[in-house]
Amino acid sequence: MCKGLAALPHSCLERAKEIKIKLGILLQKPESAADLVIPYTEKAEKPAKTQKPSLDKALQWRDSLDKLLQNNHGLASFKSFLRSEFSEENLEFWMACEDYKKIKSPVKMVEKAKKIYEEFIQAEAPKEVNIDHFTKDITVKNLVEPSPSSFDVAQKRIHALMEKDSLPRFVRSGFYQEFIK
Repeated sequence: MCKGLAALPHSCLERAKEIKIKLGILLQKPESAADLVIPYTEKAEKPAKTQKPSLDKALQWRDSLDKLLQNNHGLASFKSFLRSEFSEENLEFWMACEDYKKIKSPVKMVEKAKKIYEEFIQAEAPKEVNIDHFTKDITVKNLVEPSPSSFDVAQKRIHALMEKDSLPRFVRSGFYQEFIK
């Protein structure tokens, strides 16, 4: 550890100089916007272009959360809407559960179940979803031996909550209104 300037070992001084140089570079004003771009050597994957949904499909979303969630444009718009309200944890949990159900490896299933629990279910989780104690207890018991259905009860509760609460707000939002213009 570096203690006092007089007692600084040579490597510590070198490290301090490196940090000073790096900070100096970061604090310089860029000459153009191009200087702000961080070079990326790998070729980024382009997302598959999907057609904007028809008016008929978009109108079906008002009555069916499932139809909304099955459409890439609808899902993206719904997610943006929820993010704007700082309430995207329910959708993120629902999506994590959908991904979880696709896992075949028991080892990966245990890892993913633990991650979902820690992120969404446990008390004071970073993205804790609002489920009742009964549902939480069932989910915790199901996680003793994780299976594809471990989160089904909690996922159904969150789906019902989104259908009853989030979907009606989304339908009234500008996010949805863009689709039905």
